[in-house]
Amino acid sequence: MTAGVAAELLDGVLAHVASAPVGTYEALLAELRAAFPGRHISVCGEDDVSPRLKPAAENAVCQIYYVASGEHCLSLTNDAAAATGIVVALRGEDD
Repeated sequence: MTAGVAAELLDGVLAHVASAPVGTYEALLAELRAAFPGRHISVCGEDDVSPRLKPAAENAVCQIYYVASGEHCLSLTNDAAAATGIVVALRGEDD
């Protein structure tokens, strides 16, 4: 998988999440992976992400963070070019 997350992916995910009611995290994850094949996407609640981190994109439904996979470990990053995927943190959800 190549590194780098384009703004178009963020825009597409934001639009997708905003346009459909969110069911379970698993259902949303399956929808997003089907809509954006070949990209690493994770879904969690906003409380699962440190409030010290700045989202790469956001709307009324979710915040999106970049994920980098380097040195055998996943980590959140602010660097779109180094990112290999995204985390979609749903607002106001506790799963």
